[in-house]
Amino acid sequence: MNASEKKGDSKQKIRTRYKGVDPSELEVIMPIATDEIALEQRKLKVAAYVRVSTENDEQTSSYELQVNDFTDRIENNPNWEFAGIYSDEGISGTNLAHRKGMLQMIEDAKAGKIDHILAKSIARFARNVVDCLSVIEELKKIGVGVHFDENNLYTLDTTGALVLTILATVAEEESRSKSFIMDWSIERRFSKGIFLIPKLLGYDLDEEGELVINPDEAETVKVIYYLYINGWSSSEIADLLTEYGRTTKLGNEVWNPTSIDGVIENERHCGDIRARKTYTKDFKTHKKVKNEGANLKRKQYVQRNHHEPIVSRDVYNAANLLKSSKAYASKNRPLPLLSVIDGGILSGYVPIDKNWSGFSTEDYKAACESVELPKIESTETGPRLYMGGYKKVRADYFPSIDQPAMTIHNGKLRFNTACLKKFEDVEYVELLLNTVSNMIAIRPCAEDNPNAIHWGRLREERWVVSTMGCRGLSRTLFDLMSWEDEGKYRFRGQFECQGDQKILLFQLDEPVVTKVEEQVIVPDEPEEEAEDNTEEQENTEEIVIRETVRVYPQSWSSFGEPISYLQQRHYAGDWDVLRPAKELEEMNIFTAEKLDSLMKEAEAIMEGWKKTA
Repeated sequence: MNASEKKGDSKQKIRTRYKGVDPSELEVIMPIATDEIALEQRKLKVAAYVRVSTENDEQTSSYELQVNDFTDRIENNPNWEFAGIYSDEGISGTNLAHRKGMLQMIEDAKAGKIDHILAKSIARFARNVVDCLSVIEELKKIGVGVHFDENNLYTLDTTGALVLTILATVAEEESRSKSFIMDWSIERRFSKGIFLIPKLLGYDLDEEGELVINPDEAETVKVIYYLYINGWSSSEIADLLTEYGRTTKLGNEVWNPTSIDGVIENERHCGDIRARKTYTKDFKTHKKVKNEGANLKRKQYVQRNHHEPIVSRDVYNAANLLKSSKAYASKNRPLPLLSVIDGGILSGYVPIDKNWSGFSTEDYKAACESVELPKIESTETGPRLYMGGYKKVRADYFPSIDQPAMTIHNGKLRFNTACLKKFEDVEYVELLLNTVSNMIAIRPCAEDNPNAIHWGRLREERWVVSTMGCRGLSRTLFDLMSWEDEGKYRFRGQFECQGDQKILLFQLDEPVVTKVEEQVIVPDEPEEEAEDNTEEQENTEEIVIRETVRVYPQSWSSFGEPISYLQQRHYAGDWDVLRPAKELEEMNIFTAEKLDSLMKEAEAIMEGWKKTA
């Protein structure tokens, strides 16, 4: 038999085999039916799951109807044992993590308390495909099925899985569509100046849904703002309002710092309205994220003077400016005022708090330029010494542990021990900035000075320096001097004294910068092996080398500056190092008198309140 005949014979055998045997020779065993009729005749512990997404009256009616219907069906079946109604009322179906009723039902099923579960529909069970299928699969593993009335679908049926996947996907898409429609509706409302008006402390809603001032609650709002900009912390204000029995908008008499912060941050108290401060990033999780700054992902709509204010916009802005500078506000100090020294050797210098970020670089420049710099005169004492051929070199070329130095790095400020030793027994000093000469000055001050920094302390007769946060100062200097954010900036100090008056000066123009630089090195391949190892070369691991380097100013490229004669320069006037700074009323929205008047107004309001027992 040739190959062609063998192939034909093989095909015929296959045809004959697939005609099958006589059906009478086979015994067929039918599967156990799992339809509704079979289920009703089985002894089962049956539970039901009920969910509605909101707590309004219409949804409450639906919730009660479902509970009553499932309870009657289970209790009226003699073969079923009532295992409970598990519910989530006012909970979205897109996120399983928030549904305590569903999670408890799963745990009870695993514990053997439930054999069978009834549900109205897949949409009521879950709108998230992944959650829906994962829960059903988890229940299926322990032999617990779910019956959905709307589709007459039972999850333990062989055909149930495919249908369930399709229907769950439809339910999720419906949820996505509703989310889109809601976003679209909100966007159209906001674009026409139709805003959502929730309940707000200090206001009531009139018949037309507009905000009108509630006089009693408005007193609470004013006291919160006025105390805060006068240096009270959120915790202190919360304790005070609790002591007086003042109520929140929800009627609570116990206040917490978060409640106080919420009042301060709400722009509606100054008559403005800002829409879409948050948005829902994912319709499945319903998690809200802030829509501001670098995270501004949705349009915001702002309407000024939307309604009658309780506090002025200046008060609102000042409170939030103070709040945004957390390192400053944590010390419970009042709103800082811009001031400048108008006489003495430090004339033109502005006191600066290292943690305050409320004043801009332009504010500091304007303050410094409002006063003339002190006159420095050059004098000759005795015959001039001719120094032809010599150069004046920088002291930085000859570093010494006795040389005062200041370092700014990564939002931190540090003075070396030499600085502290120059001032001997002074633990508290004040920072002053001059943007005209680009100098920082340090002078002694009292511990209660608003700008005082504790730069070190004596411990066992030895000075120990402190490293301090200086976000406000750092931001100002980096902006003023156009420095790069990375790197450690070190400045040599110049100590000056006249009698018992002492100051330290740091020139900002020429810092020594220490940086970490990275260099990527690819190992070389020997020339004789290069042609044969092309693939290995492509996979050669790169080596990253980090090296700490010092960067010096361009002016240091030469060893020194030529000089002909030695001269001395000195300040010709009264030093007056401790001269108080003069408040610049024209540059401050609030003056000390204004802050004091707001504090008195707050105290007058509280005099009319009665403390709780």
